[in-house]
Amino acid sequence: MMLKNIFLTSILLLLSFLVATQTVAETLEEAWEAALTIDHTLKAAQQNTQASKYQLESAKAARLPSVSINAGYSVLDDTPTTQVPFGGGVAQFPLAARESLSYQAMTVLPLYTSGQISSHIEAANSALMASKEIESGKALDIKLQVAESYIAVLRSSKSLRVVNSHVSSLTAHANDVSNMYEQGMVSRNDLLAAEVALADARQMAIKIENRLDISKSAYNRLLGRSLQQPVFLKERQSVVFNQSLEQLTDKAVSKRYELQVLQQQAKVLLETAKAIRAQSGPQIALMGGYDYKENDYQVHEGQWLVNLGMQWKIFDAGLIRNKAKATERQAQALKQQYGDVLSQVKLQVRKYWLDTQETQKRIKVTEASISQAEENLKVNRDRYENGLSTNTEVLDAETLRTRSLDNHANAIYDAVLASIRLKRAVSDL
Repeated sequence: MMLKNIFLTSILLLLSFLVATQTVAETLEEAWEAALTIDHTLKAAQQNTQASKYQLESAKAARLPSVSINAGYSVLDDTPTTQVPFGGGVAQFPLAARESLSYQAMTVLPLYTSGQISSHIEAANSALMASKEIESGKALDIKLQVAESYIAVLRSSKSLRVVNSHVSSLTAHANDVSNMYEQGMVSRNDLLAAEVALADARQMAIKIENRLDISKSAYNRLLGRSLQQPVFLKERQSVVFNQSLEQLTDKAVSKRYELQVLQQQAKVLLETAKAIRAQSGPQIALMGGYDYKENDYQVHEGQWLVNLGMQWKIFDAGLIRNKAKATERQAQALKQQYGDVLSQVKLQVRKYWLDTQETQKRIKVTEASISQAEENLKVNRDRYENGLSTNTEVLDAETLRTRSLDNHANAIYDAVLASIRLKRAVSDL
């Protein structure tokens, strides 16, 4: 019997632990970690970064020797023959066999390219830096999106609790009015008004419950989970910024990935333009290797060779020059975009900074109004029960109480969201 009790107790403890584990509230940081692990757009950005790394290695490899091997077997229509005057006549001599094997192993080392290779390397390095910035920025965008969905769930949950409180209050009031009506103390009109207000509150609760379900589904989607999975979230507090608006703006200008990407992309184009212009300069390369061609009529069929060569395009009708100028203009276009994005970043920081200031003030005002609204409702109910107030005044007081609770909750979540958005604006999320 004792063993049976111990066994049952163990089972109950295990079930309690499992239930507790499943209902542990998830933090925003945990949500970010889950979302960054599964987000496909971030994975795509990471693949682009890897591609940029390979492009940089490819550009660096152009400085190193390249080795190539060629081989072939030739069959000619006729045997190669030459003729020379000999003894008053013409003598013919074969030069090679009609069928022959040939192969070649050559290595080429660029010695001087007028800066073409180094410019390609700089361009590839800037492209890699831009890809890294895009990847980092994409992670920040995902975190902001998850945070907004996280706050939407908390906001809807709070709204549902408020409206349920509204329903409970109106239910109690409707019961009181019903009792008073049965005793002949109030008119039927009061009872109908109370019942209509209660029905309206119930339909509002249905709407908010549906909105909460949608918010949870959207949140689960961002984290790669089943849309029906239960959601338990930990409340989030707003962050108070000790830095001034000027300091936050300077931080945003130095860290925002959009600005960094534009700078790096402009550098890519400028370095590419340099590489294009370098095509018109001297190109010097050292080539060496072994060349073999099967020929019974040749003394040395295989030859080792070394060649120092130079190529210099003296005139190309402006092809290279105009192509380089076109690329430089594209870089200038990006610099113009930089100025526009810079002004947008400054405006965004200012907006979210002002939002944090506004919401903190709203929290204090709405917090004070809650106790006032509750006291107002209590007074009006007492007055109504004693025949000193009307049913409409009670319903209005209940509406004010509900509105004060909603306003306070919205002020809190607006403050949390504003602080998160400000942190995103300065790339500190």
